[in-house]
Amino acid sequence: MTTFQKYGVLVLLFLIILFLFNLLKFSSAAGNEAEALVRWKASLPSTSVLDSWSLKNVVNLCNWTGITCGRAGIITGINLSGADLNGTLDRFDFRSFPNVTVFDINTNNFDGVIPSAIGNLSKLTYLDLSINAFVNIIPVEIGFLTELRYLSLMDNDLNGPIPYQIGNLQKLRYLDLGSNYLETPDWSKFPSMPFLSYLGLCYNELTLGFPDFIPTCHNLTFLDLSLNHLTGQIPPSLFTNLVNLGYLNLTDNHFQGMLSSNFTNLSELKDLRLGENNFSGPVPDFLGKIPGLVILELFNNLFEGSIPSSLGLLRNLELLDLRTNSLNSTIPSELGLLTNLSFLALDSNSLTGSLPLSFSNLVKLSVLELSNNRFSVGNLTNLQNCKLFSNNLSGRLPSEIGNMIALIVFDVRSNKLSGELP
Repeated sequence: MTTFQKYGVLVLLFLIILFLFNLLKFSSAAGNEAEALVRWKASLPSTSVLDSWSLKNVVNLCNWTGITCGRAGIITGINLSGADLNGTLDRFDFRSFPNVTVFDINTNNFDGVIPSAIGNLSKLTYLDLSINAFVNIIPVEIGFLTELRYLSLMDNDLNGPIPYQIGNLQKLRYLDLGSNYLETPDWSKFPSMPFLSYLGLCYNELTLGFPDFIPTCHNLTFLDLSLNHLTGQIPPSLFTNLVNLGYLNLTDNHFQGMLSSNFTNLSELKDLRLGENNFSGPVPDFLGKIPGLVILELFNNLFEGSIPSSLGLLRNLELLDLRTNSLNSTIPSELGLLTNLSFLALDSNSLTGSLPLSFSNLVKLSVLELSNNRFSVGNLTNLQNCKLFSNNLSGRLPSEIGNMIALIVFDVRSNKLSGELP
């Protein structure tokens, strides 16, 4: 055998030994992961859905319920979404899963705290603990998960200030912390999150003004701050920086002031919800210059004056809610151009006059709420829900009411009507 041949044999032997070593290493790692899962399972009170999790079944680890593997059987994903599991994460050994990229246990009945050891899942890109009953604070160690693209802790019982360490998650696209009891942090410690497109902070205990860092997140398309206790005005930087917004929900806060004409910068806006605040002044004409609007909610504010005829330009509008303000005009006939409307609420204002004849064009309208105004009535057709109580309606009801073949609710109490039903 030549020297060259001997060298080739040695190289081949080295590669075989290296392969066997790696195989044993991966096999050992998979065994450690299986043991960690079985230990956690043993701490849970009801685990019939996890019957496949057994050390007698390690050879099929990658086929265990909710488990996804990568090369050589190393676990890369744990997805137990909607598995109806109870218990805690106290006995889950996060350090045993260094290669996991997906951890999803949403829509279960887990409670207790979110362990700080979760920060050991350093390769995690997707974390969903939503719709459970986790309590106490969000651990600051979540800020170690710098590969995260998706983070949802929505609908738990978490409290305390939102940790500013979440700002370390610079690759996040989706962040939902809504439906908890989270409190206001020092927003100045939050950096811009350049890739964030979805931000949900609704239904918490946030106070003070509009969070400073939000207008610096230039790629936001979805923003929900509803059902908090936020005050002050909408900052001008929102209109100049968040030009990609398609959904903006500030409902049920304490925002105030007149609406800025800079709203027209939000040309991608489809869904605008500003109800239950203290916005004042007239309903602005410029809202008609956001042509993509599908939903416009301005209910329960302090708007006054007329309904602008420019709203008739919103040909994609399906829901218009202006109820419970101080509007005191007639209804502009241009609203009859909104042929995609299925819901129109103008009740609890001081509107006068008759319903425009153009309303006969609203063939998709299924809910019309006009109660507590000062209307006289005209023709109403193609409705499922018609509320006209507490107006100044007088005389006989028009015979056209008989054409309302889809009618489910018809309420005309507290008026001055006479005669029999047609």
